[in-house]
Amino acid sequence: MKLLPTPPAELLPALRSDTWFDQCPGDFQQALLRHAQLWSLDDGEALYQRGGRVSDLCCVTAGALRVGAWGEDGSASLLAYIEPYQWLGEISLLDDRPRSHDVVADGPTTVLRIPEAALQDWLAQHPVHWRALAQLACAKLRMTFMALEDIARLPLEQRLAKRLWLVSSGYGARSGPPRRLIRLPQEQLALMLGVSRQSASKALHALELRGWISLRYGTIELLDWEALRALSEGPST
Repeated sequence: MKLLPTPPAELLPALRSDTWFDQCPGDFQQALLRHAQLWSLDDGEALYQRGGRVSDLCCVTAGALRVGAWGEDGSASLLAYIEPYQWLGEISLLDDRPRSHDVVADGPTTVLRIPEAALQDWLAQHPVHWRALAQLACAKLRMTFMALEDIARLPLEQRLAKRLWLVSSGYGARSGPPRRLIRLPQEQLALMLGVSRQSASKALHALELRGWISLRYGTIELLDWEALRALSEGPST
């Protein structure tokens, strides 16, 4: 990783496009930006690894991060795909335990890192703001429970539509409209859904035949947001 110049103040409006950050009290927002360091990562470079003890709070500002687990035997699982301006790293900060997953850059990526020591010192003086970090963790816990429920009760095509909708809206964190173009290769999407690439490809082509998406190399264009959302929210069939 390479340390970049001090984050410009102009970054604040972009950070506020994230629902969690936008709802944080103003003094907490300013403290996060004041203590932040901007780092660049190369494609495939780890932001942190499972078992690591560094508990910095982080936010993607460009590029993307893959969150999952990569085994020495080449096996992989992908839990989330994090894009600007989503936050991560709060769990280890809250429970003071090692990182639970690997996080690596997908292409050239820049990340804001708020050093654990500086943030802990500031929160010790302003303890009321620990609640904001708890709310960030709780939002992700709700998403995790929802994903587990979906695996148990929804057919693949419906789960796929829901995952595409969630990724395009930043898992509910993006305050603006959903993104139309998702940079997510099919093999990574299959890992997120816990199915084979062939099964994911078949379900994607079914949605494409309906005219709801368009498949490109490494990306998926969402053509009909409302249809995808209706399918993701509909009853299982």
